[in-house]
Amino acid sequence: MTKITVNKVVLAYSGGLDTSVIVPWLKNNYDNCEVICFTADLGQQEELEGLEQKAIASGASKLVIMDLREEFLTDYVFPTLQAGAVYERDYLLGTSMARPLIAKKMVELAAAEGADAISHGCTGKGNDQVRFELTVMALNPKLKVIAPWREWEIRSREDAIRYATKFNIPLAQTEKDIYSRDRNIFHLSHEGGLLEDPWNEPDEDMYQLTISPHKAPDEPEYVEIDFEQGNPVRLNGQALSAVELFTRLNNIAGAHGIGRVDIVENRLVGMKSRGVYETPAGTVIFRAHQALESICLDKYTMHYKDFVAVKYAELVYNGMWFMQLRQALDAFVQATQQRVSGTVRLKLYKGNIVVAGRKSPTSLYREDYASFGEEDVYNQQDAQGFIQLFGLPLKVEALLAIDGGGESRYHKPDYTKFKRD
Repeated sequence: MTKITVNKVVLAYSGGLDTSVIVPWLKNNYDNCEVICFTADLGQQEELEGLEQKAIASGASKLVIMDLREEFLTDYVFPTLQAGAVYERDYLLGTSMARPLIAKKMVELAAAEGADAISHGCTGKGNDQVRFELTVMALNPKLKVIAPWREWEIRSREDAIRYATKFNIPLAQTEKDIYSRDRNIFHLSHEGGLLEDPWNEPDEDMYQLTISPHKAPDEPEYVEIDFEQGNPVRLNGQALSAVELFTRLNNIAGAHGIGRVDIVENRLVGMKSRGVYETPAGTVIFRAHQALESICLDKYTMHYKDFVAVKYAELVYNGMWFMQLRQALDAFVQATQQRVSGTVRLKLYKGNIVVAGRKSPTSLYREDYASFGEEDVYNQQDAQGFIQLFGLPLKVEALLAIDGGGESRYHKPDYTKFKRD
């Protein structure tokens, strides 16, 4: 394949196995081009330590780190949680939401630095390559994209380790600890290693954000989350920034084994992939938001919103964050959230979340309306006419069947029970 000509490249850099070997590979294969490493601080914590020294030692001209935690939560995580978006029943989209933000900042950095290309360490089999590159196409399609996993001879993580050893790049991974992980303030994902066989139970030592439910406290812990127009704003009565709220709730929920998910998902490219996710705070907030919507949204809005949630999740998973359809769906979601304010109390116990209470100044639930004795709002005698109208299609179908053949679909007279005179 003929290589494109580039002078300066912005590389999405994590300091992990893949991106560590990409720095020297880019310089070796693209005429000693300048490589600027970019790292988005999304809450990786200790993973950011020593990155600058490592990037420069690998051959990069510099490393740019941006603290994007607050923007990630408020502009990407919160809208997705408000939408109720869950991919294939369980995945709360922790990695999917982060990629468009990272790619957006890379496009902006490329413009500021005069770079003519960006590069990423996504494999040719995964979803992230699509998420990065669709964002670039949406924001600046004139930028060239270099995806080493689609070009180089490295075909496994073991190959990458050997390549890194050749260029004296220190790595946290070894051939015995071969998990591929992605961490941010919202979640931590695990792939590869023994997880590649879906019959294998995850090793307990693999988990980093959540304790085993078996070892969680024997007493439940109650938490209260206050929402304003669908966004969590207070934890246990204390107003907090998005970052501080998630940080505290991650610690609380993780200590009770909350937020573990083990799924086999359908990747966008067509193959199935097994992943294990830890999303402690996100799981609690998702459940609390559902509980609050149940008293704040009317029946038809909530039911239609459930349909929207599936499509919203699909768009986010497939890297279509900057597509007009997602933005249009987001406008609908934001309209539904105007009434979603209130407080939810939850009980956390050994991996379980139990809704213990919910209240809202805009609640549509009224105890006096729902009681059996109230007649001012709801007259029980009205139910007869309602049932007659609601069941009219069933009644007409059955009458036509009986008139035509003497029996309805679900009732055939048993003539054996009748005696002849």
